[in-house]
Amino acid sequence: MKKLFSFIGPGTLVTAAFIGPGTVTVCTLAGVQFGFTLLWALTLSVIACVILQEMAARLGVVTQQGLSEVVKSQFEGAPIIKWVFISIIIAAIFVGNAAYEAGNISGGVLGLSTIIEEPTIQLGGYAFNYLSLVIGLLAFVLLFLGNYKVLERSLIVLVLFMSLAFIITAIATKPSLSAVFKGFVPDFSSEKLLMIIGLIGTTVVPYNLFLHASLVKEKWKSADQLPIARKDTITAVVLGGVMSMAIVISGAAIQNTEVQSAADLARGLEPVFGSAAKYILSLGLFAAGITSAITAPLAAAYVVKGCLGWKDGVKSTRFRLVWMFILFLGVLFSSLGIKSIEVIRFAQVTNGLLLPVIAIFLLWVMNKKNILGKYVNTTTQNLIGIVIVMVTLFLGIRSIWKVFENL
Repeated sequence: MKKLFSFIGPGTLVTAAFIGPGTVTVCTLAGVQFGFTLLWALTLSVIACVILQEMAARLGVVTQQGLSEVVKSQFEGAPIIKWVFISIIIAAIFVGNAAYEAGNISGGVLGLSTIIEEPTIQLGGYAFNYLSLVIGLLAFVLLFLGNYKVLERSLIVLVLFMSLAFIITAIATKPSLSAVFKGFVPDFSSEKLLMIIGLIGTTVVPYNLFLHASLVKEKWKSADQLPIARKDTITAVVLGGVMSMAIVISGAAIQNTEVQSAADLARGLEPVFGSAAKYILSLGLFAAGITSAITAPLAAAYVVKGCLGWKDGVKSTRFRLVWMFILFLGVLFSSLGIKSIEVIRFAQVTNGLLLPVIAIFLLWVMNKKNILGKYVNTTTQNLIGIVIVMVTLFLGIRSIWKVFENL
């Protein structure tokens, strides 16, 4: 077991971050609405995620710096451009993660709410959901310990549990294998376009690039360890992809198109496959919520630390204040049921802008020999990277356009 843990690293935290309630819900709806026919889109999403996360991990291991620090170093001669760029990154990550943290905690609450009925207490004129506080406290304890190994191993256990929960649920639905295999044949029907965009958008997450580059240097200290880092990245992201596919397969078993979330999926499976499936999926959703509730504040703190050039460690007061603030907002909005539409819209705009910008910058910096030496991108990696940049640019424009359509 000790040898196994020595090979498992930050990739698990990346999986924990992108398999959140949002991903679970999008994959559920993809299965409910389109059956197995979008499994190919998930496959492409996983490939794109592996390529970008490998670049981020390589950058972190070789330079022993996070992506934020490298951003700063490339604009030292142009302070105005540097601070504009840094301000955009901090605003997008900070506000975006605060908004998504509320969703992460709410997702974990949804999972438990299908098992625990009426988890609310009345305080004055407000109905307070105590499960939000429970999840928030659990995330707080793990983050406050500030011990990378404890955090990593806690998330490994949760991710493995989450994997088993979703995969067992998918197997319980007894899907037709021939229909599943047909789902890997590309289909670009116009009515599926928005769902395809959603599946890619929930897998390729901009803050994961910052998180991964910052975390690998906690685990590996030299470029000689790159093969282990790559193996860790590929294994973890592919596992996340398998989980996402399992959720799509589970969703396809529900013929009720009124299913709107993963919690509905958990309840919908009960009459078909018994109460066991309901409980397994509900606990899987809880695990998805708590893992993402830990990684989102951590990513925000690493971004601010790198952008502002803080040299102190993860146990420093100001580092902790950043993730505490993100976690506090998430618990507050989740427990009081506050749905701040404007904040979420702003988060969509900023993250829509950030994803292609960061993808472009990452591709650019991965070709600079003065930073990476012989570890720069190969021609194949660049070609694949350019395709991913084009897709992320389309995603960014589409997400922003969708926001303005709803104004």
